[in-house]
Amino acid sequence: MRRKKVTIIGGGTGIPVLLNELKNYPIDITAVVTVADDGGSSGVLRDYINIVPPGDIRNCLVALSDIPDIYRDIFQYRFHTDDNFFAGHAIGNLIIAALTEMKGNIFDAITTLSNIMRVNGKVYAASDEPLVLHANFMDGTSAVGESEIAKHRKRIKEVYVTHRNNRIEDATARPEVIDAIMDADMIVLGPGSLFTSILPNLMIPNVKQALLDTKAHVVYICNIMTQLGETESFSDADHVRVLHRHLKAMCIDTVLVNNATVPDDYLNQQKGEEYLFQVRHNFDGLRGEGCHVISTNFLEMRDNGAFHDGKKVVEELIGLLNRPRM
Repeated sequence: MRRKKVTIIGGGTGIPVLLNELKNYPIDITAVVTVADDGGSSGVLRDYINIVPPGDIRNCLVALSDIPDIYRDIFQYRFHTDDNFFAGHAIGNLIIAALTEMKGNIFDAITTLSNIMRVNGKVYAASDEPLVLHANFMDGTSAVGESEIAKHRKRIKEVYVTHRNNRIEDATARPEVIDAIMDADMIVLGPGSLFTSILPNLMIPNVKQALLDTKAHVVYICNIMTQLGETESFSDADHVRVLHRHLKAMCIDTVLVNNATVPDDYLNQQKGEEYLFQVRHNFDGLRGEGCHVISTNFLEMRDNGAFHDGKKVVEELIGLLNRPRM
């Protein structure tokens, strides 16, 4: 019997939470990870040796791996030394960088590391080359680079990606990424930062076209909290409108929305911080975008933050996957 195929597209800390739960089901999993990150350890390695930023790739490999915890801990260990080079670098990032140099490209590097780490699924960089994220703001100004965009803290009108040569058409995904989108039974977008984790993948021209052409069930997992400089005052419907506006089509079939209330004591701690308020609900707006809405308690409070409960989200995704399409 053919195994169902699920492809998750995103970046940041959101999708590893889902991958860690999805690997427990008899399905074929593919993660497509953003390569527009230019901050932290990933950004330093990207600039020094011109590789795709490895941090989000590292986290996805760990989430899908079947190795002893001590190996995971080593792979995820981050140097705390004051040394100018090693400070802040995760060992896994350095290993990915070394393998990329050894193999000549990120695709073969990830394939090799996936075999070593006994990864249950496939992890693909959205592009073999590091891409540059551009943002146009509502006030008519613009910025280049994910970290630079975040510094402006302005309302974003649109984002797009280019190759480092500044040409949009040269930003491409390799055939394996496109096949993972076209062959999927379900495509999951997020959770993650709307403009800087999810959309950078979808703005790669052949990825965008594949998402419009695929017959897969497309699911968007809406963020629980708004994000400073990206989605302040956004409702869940606003998130979907932004996606549809960038894709120039209403292609999201289902939206998963958390309906549990984030505790006031957490919200009070976040004043002036990156995550501001709980995302407002606008279910009529979501339905107006052509989406089926699933609203339930997906909230997990941990590590001083409001996160998606990976187990609950994945149970809902598997239920959708096994349900006949409307």
